[in-house]
Amino acid sequence: MKLLTIALTVLMSASAIAHAATVDPPCDAYPPAKQARCLTIWKELNKEDGAAISQFGLDQLKRREEGKINAQQHLSENMAFIKQSTEKRLARLKERMAKE
Repeated sequence: MKLLTIALTVLMSASAIAHAATVDPPCDAYPPAKQARCLTIWKELNKEDGAAISQFGLDQLKRREEGKINAQQHLSENMAFIKQSTEKRLARLKERMAKE
C-alpha cells in the first residue's frame, strides 16, 4: 500500500508539472512574436524544477505518514510551496526573456 501511495504522489507531481507546462498565461504578457520562445522557456523551467517538486511531494507524504503533519497542514504547506516555486519560476522566466 505504501508503494502505491508513493507511486500516486509521484504521478500527481508529474501531472502537475505537465499541466503547468501546458498553461501559458505568463507568456500572454509578451508580444505575439516572443510568445513561442516564452512558452519554450516556461516548459524548460518546469522541467528544471520537476525533481525538486517531486521530492517535496515525497517528503510531505513521508511526514504525513509519520504523523508529523495532518491533512490540513499538508494542504497548506503544498499550496505555499506551489506559490513560492511558481513565483521563482516566473522571476526566472522574466530574467531569461529580458536576455532574448
